[in-house]
Amino acid sequence: MFRTGTSPDATEFAGKRAIVTGGSRGIGAAIVQRLLDGGATVVTTARNATDETPKAATFIRGDIRTLAGVQAFTAAALDELGGVDIVVNNAAAARAHIGGISSIPDEEWLDALDLNYLSAVRVNNALLPALREAGPGGVIVNISSGAALTPAPPLAHYGAAKAALNAYSKALASELAPAGIRVTTIIPGNVLTPGADAIRQDFADAMDVPLAATTAGVPLGRPGDPRDIAEAVAYLASDRAQWVTGVSLTVDGGELPVV
Repeated sequence: MFRTGTSPDATEFAGKRAIVTGGSRGIGAAIVQRLLDGGATVVTTARNATDETPKAATFIRGDIRTLAGVQAFTAAALDELGGVDIVVNNAAAARAHIGGISSIPDEEWLDALDLNYLSAVRVNNALLPALREAGPGGVIVNISSGAALTPAPPLAHYGAAKAALNAYSKALASELAPAGIRVTTIIPGNVLTPGADAIRQDFADAMDVPLAATTAGVPLGRPGDPRDIAEAVAYLASDRAQWVTGVSLTVDGGELPVV
């Protein structure tokens, strides 16, 4: 169980304008709420809002799988905020194909790239002029996945897209460092979210084991809570991490192998 610590500093992100993709539920909603709790003004997007979507954020319905969708959302977000200081690319989705790599349709490879990788590239490209205009101190946090490090065949399309995101993030960090804009990546492990639970259920059914067995190997004794990832985002987006860029931070309870 996630242990709630001291209340966040409500002034840490005061005056900061944040844009979070995929913020309607799960990890994205937790990130939005954590930035709000720190005093940021937040705009988020997804195809639909849910009961989990933080009410204090501005929600803009959209689909960022396409360049046109990204352009429409980022233009609306900048109109709402007047600029941006923090960008969190969290939008992601995947479907497990238990039949293995050869059973993944061509269109799902393309969809995986569009949503899990290219959406971040397109969002960042659209927002970089505003980030540069805001001056040194801008932050981009890209949310990757443990599937990029230990890709299972049924999720090869998703893992490949997230591996591309990792490489891109490192290159972008090098390019933007002279402008004082930091770029980091978070690699979540087994986090309990509706989307991840559906994938784990597919694996559990294929192995004929209980759903709980799919998260039983976490060394710290529990699966992740979306707030675990949100706290990592809060650190990387804050001035506490002002000398941190180009890193991939694994937040997984110790489960993923260390190379």
